[in-house]
Amino acid sequence: MSKKTRKKATAPARKAASSKSATKRPATSVQHDNTERIAAALETIAAHLSANAAPPLTSHSFAEADAFVWHPNGRLTKVPRVSRVELTLLKGIDRMRDVLIENTERFANGLPANNALLWGARGMGKSSLVKAAHATINLDRKGADRLKLIEIHREDIESLPALMELLRASEFSFIVFCDDLSFDGNDASYKSLKAVLEGGIEGRPENVILYATSNRRHLLAREMIENERSTAINPGEAVEEKVSLSDRFGLWLGFHRCSQDEYLAMVRGYCAHFGIKLPEETLEREALEWSTTRGSRSGRVAWQFTQELAGRLGVKLGGK
Repeated sequence: MSKKTRKKATAPARKAASSKSATKRPATSVQHDNTERIAAALETIAAHLSANAAPPLTSHSFAEADAFVWHPNGRLTKVPRVSRVELTLLKGIDRMRDVLIENTERFANGLPANNALLWGARGMGKSSLVKAAHATINLDRKGADRLKLIEIHREDIESLPALMELLRASEFSFIVFCDDLSFDGNDASYKSLKAVLEGGIEGRPENVILYATSNRRHLLAREMIENERSTAINPGEAVEEKVSLSDRFGLWLGFHRCSQDEYLAMVRGYCAHFGIKLPEETLEREALEWSTTRGSRSGRVAWQFTQELAGRLGVKLGGK
């Protein structure tokens, strides 16, 4: 092919490219369209979330249930049926039971009462006692006299001031309950709890009391406290701010490992309550064997053994 022919062949291509370049939209126009599409998508998502969000609770809403779960986005969801153990089934913690019931009853009657920290051995009924105390106090109460139980999860502690603001204006009284409360490392969320307990300007609302459970007496791991002391210029002040958090709970209730007799009493109590029948010697032998395989004796282990025994004997555990 000659040079002349090649020139004629490339001319239409150059013309098409020139025409395409002339009709190409400016970059700013494309960016504007993309921005509009993103904005429209975000508006759609926001409208969808708003439509599905639970409406804010009012005094009338609080009357619809006795228990709620707090969410950090500002929502409270109702708990129609609380998972709890009856107070009479909690064995080996008589003194702690009586003290907490008395404190809760004073609060429900509008009298001074203390925030409570239930600390100690795992599986000994700390959280079960809080839920059982709430149910016991409400047995003969009606209307606005009924206590409300609100659970806040450990990871949501920073939103506690917002919850206090919501509850402050209500006619009801509330137990705000945090299960398995503890702090590790450089976690600073404890400051929100500290301010609500005592230190804030507004303080704790008169219609709110805080109950917390923890395996740690000072809410901190022992190695964390020792590390702070060993690296500080003034060891006595190194952990004072964090340790002082537990001091702001006016009521400390310690739970310790149960004895063999207390463990067996728990098992017998569960079996009698749920109608599980087994010869006394057989029940005791199997219960002790179960605790040995678990490496501990506690109310939780007694309940787990009861579940195993009931399943094996075909007994349904209704009402738990």
